[in-house]
Parts: sequence; C-alpha cells; structure tokens
Amino acid sequence: MNYSFTDRTGGLSTGAFLSHNVALHVGDDEATVLANRAELERSLGLRIQFMDQVHGATVAHIGKEVIEPPTADALLTHSAGIGLAVMVADCIPLLLANTESVAAVHVGRKGLMNEVAIAAVDQMRSYSSSQITAVLGPSICGDCYEVSQDIYDDACKKFPLAASHTRDGGFSLDLSRALVDQLQKQGLRVIDESRCTLEDKNLYSYRRDGVTGRQVGVVWL
Repeated sequence: MNYSFTDRTGGLSTGAFLSHNVALHVGDDEATVLANRAELERSLGLRIQFMDQVHGATVAHIGKEVIEPPTADALLTHSAGIGLAVMVADCIPLLLANTESVAAVHVGRKGLMNEVAIAAVDQMRSYSSSQITAVLGPSICGDCYEVSQDIYDDACKKFPLAASHTRDGGFSLDLSRALVDQLQKQGLRVIDESRCTLEDKNLYSYRRDGVTGRQVGVVWL
C-alpha cells in the first residue's frame, strides 16, 4: 500500500498557517498554498487530486486525469499515477487500498455517523473482492475531543466505543477507536497511525488554534 501523511513542517506558508498548509479555503495566500501542493507532488512523484470536503457521504470517482475538486468526502480511483488527498486538522484522514483501487476518506464526527467510510468500502468491493487495508492518520484523540452531552449521547448510541472523557471528566469522543471497530467489523485490515493533532504542535489542529492550515493524507496505486 502506497501512502503518505504530511504535517505542518517543511512548507512556505507563514503566520497561523506555518508552514506546509495545503488548503485553499482557510485564508492562506493562494500562490503559497499552490506552491506547497506542487512541492508535495514533486516529493511523491504524483499528480494529486483534492476534494471540496463538506462532512457528507459522497464518494467521487477519479479517472486518469486530475479534475477540479469535486464536492465529496471520499475519493476513489483505479488509475495509477494519481494520488488521492484528504485534508484534515482534527478529523481522521482514512486511506484505503486493495489490489484494484484506492480511496481517501474524510472522517469526522459527522462522517462517522453517516458512514462515509462504509460507502467507500462498498464501492471498492463492487470492483474487487480482494482484501482492503485501511490506514488511519493523525486526528484529535479521545482525551481532547470534548463535546456537549447531547452530541456525546447521540454518537455513543450508535457507536458505543466512541465514549470517552476529557482529563477533567468532560464528555468527549474517541472517533478513531469507533472507526477502527467499524472497519474491522467489515473485515478490513486496519493500521492505526493516529496521533493527537491537538497535542502535537507539528500538526494542524482547528480545535487548538481556530485559524490554521490543513495537513493531508495521500494514497495511490
């Protein structure tokens, strides 16, 4: 499986976006972001497809050419030479691969609830029955993702393993643990490379900083 996760280091952005921001929608200088994206493509030797993420469950299929970012929260391709990117700053960058295809999936709380990951898995399986491997990248941890009791109750009713608490006893959600369980129940091989975006200053975190950039997970055939 071919994949890579970036962090916030090694780019050209300055200020709140220091330094390897790849998101165009957060207020960073467009030319600088495009330069960061171009450097990422050079370093991986790939053309990279981004998406306009909206916390939905749409899976966009990408052919042999990079296109304007589709409105979607998962990208899927059967084509070699194209990297699929998912941008995050606390949500889970989920990367999927089997022998025929790869997918990049944006899984936040809403994405977990609407099962965007399962939508991507189902579409991959419609082309091949080969084993799917899933890799979870950096995201906010269960100790840090504090939520209201209403949100906590709603999420835990559907995903009991999401139940967590902050260090001072507040309600919080462990989205990675719930997602791993969801994927394993689907028969996927899961590799969990998550580390907390809020705790690690080398990663972008919306919860920690508010105005900030986005790191990316990239997967390719």
